[in-house]
Amino acid sequence: MHLLLIADTHLPKRAKALPEEVWDAVSAADIVIHAGDWVDVALLDELEARGARTIGVHGNNDGPELRKRLPEIARAELDGVWLAVIHETGPAQGREARCDRWFPDTDVLVFGHSHIPWDTTTPGGLRLLNPGSPTDRRRQPHCTYLTAELSGEHIGNVVLHRLPPRPG
Repeated sequence: MHLLLIADTHLPKRAKALPEEVWDAVSAADIVIHAGDWVDVALLDELEARGARTIGVHGNNDGPELRKRLPEIARAELDGVWLAVIHETGPAQGREARCDRWFPDTDVLVFGHSHIPWDTTTPGGLRLLNPGSPTDRRRQPHCTYLTAELSGEHIGNVVLHRLPPRPG
């Protein structure tokens, strides 16, 4: 099962649209996971129309319409892997211990908010993944997203993709 992980798209405030490379990844994915801060509900509609399956949560910059359609925390069992998605996990310091406490029965937690790519495994065995942002790099050198593969109750081939600078 091929996954695409994105977060913090902030459309249309930070960019007018997702980069074409990300739309290509949407087409190739079995599941698109968005960890919040969509800003415009139009992106949710388009991902649901163009992607095979979308799992998403609302973020702190998402208004009432997105909050009506998306939970604060999403959970799913995918090919034997227990996945959770949340927008914000708090400061980097103490994140692993905090997430182990918050998500004890979870194998993979996808989160956003910081726009900083993150890939660690907690002492409790929870894989923490933040794809960064494909549209707003903030202080990061690149806009980013993640892809991953699920098979046989295992997540693997987690790849951080760096996007080229936007023209203009």
